[in-house]
Amino acid sequence: MKNRLLVAGVGIPLILLVLFVLPEPLTPTAIALLSAIGTYEAMHAISMNHPRIALYTAIVAMIVPFWVYGGESRTVALAVLLVYLILVFVEAFLSRFRVKIDRVGSALFFALVISYCLSSIVRIGMMDLRTSYILLPLALAFATDAFAMLTGMFVRKRKGDEGIRQLAPVLSPKKTVEGSIGGLVGGVMVAILYGVVFHFITEVTVNYYFLAVYGILGAVISEFGDLSFSYIKRTRKIKDFGTLLPGHGGVLDRFDSVIFCAPLMEILIDWIPAFK
Repeated sequence: MKNRLLVAGVGIPLILLVLFVLPEPLTPTAIALLSAIGTYEAMHAISMNHPRIALYTAIVAMIVPFWVYGGESRTVALAVLLVYLILVFVEAFLSRFRVKIDRVGSALFFALVISYCLSSIVRIGMMDLRTSYILLPLALAFATDAFAMLTGMFVRKRKGDEGIRQLAPVLSPKKTVEGSIGGLVGGVMVAILYGVVFHFITEVTVNYYFLAVYGILGAVISEFGDLSFSYIKRTRKIKDFGTLLPGHGGVLDRFDSVIFCAPLMEILIDWIPAFK
């Protein structure tokens, strides 16, 4: 717990600095760095350890947020993919059949999914009312995780291990039904509080019913994202994706729920904007 609080104490001010204080291009830069590290962690998890192909794949992950920020040019996307394909198969030819193409495909899948989904934060940052929206995916994902963990700890302390109901015993034995409900309630509470704070700061008009929808759906998809990456860890028989963040694990262990929550928030902001 001490390590978690230490990471939060450093990470939260850093996130606020990047999103609200530093120049706007620093947002895709931060997302690019997170995408590259997350892709590396995923490649390590699936044992895709060819050093040069791993480097090419991480570079693709880094390019995506800047590609999104630059307008998502189809020509640029085709050029990057074409160069990547050429480099991968050159390495495959030179390796004399030691490169496993199925693992390369899995690595590219992770690179594109992680980087493009996290780039929803970049796209949200380019919307109108940027200041009001950009922190929302992170706030909901992190709050859901925190409330779920605290509720689960409280219930376990009160009832003991025999009194808890496991949410997904095979995927993640420590996750409980009570914790999941606590995460859902916490997500809604934080969404409403988020609206109150930004109404006070920016004087925007807030639709709290829509924010409640954001909170409910955001909490559900965040918990689903957490379980999805737990599935990957379980199939690969690893505890964490990395050790970069003490108390959390790796970047994917901390941002797994954001990978799912950020695209959903982008969709909801477009369909039912809560701030006007």
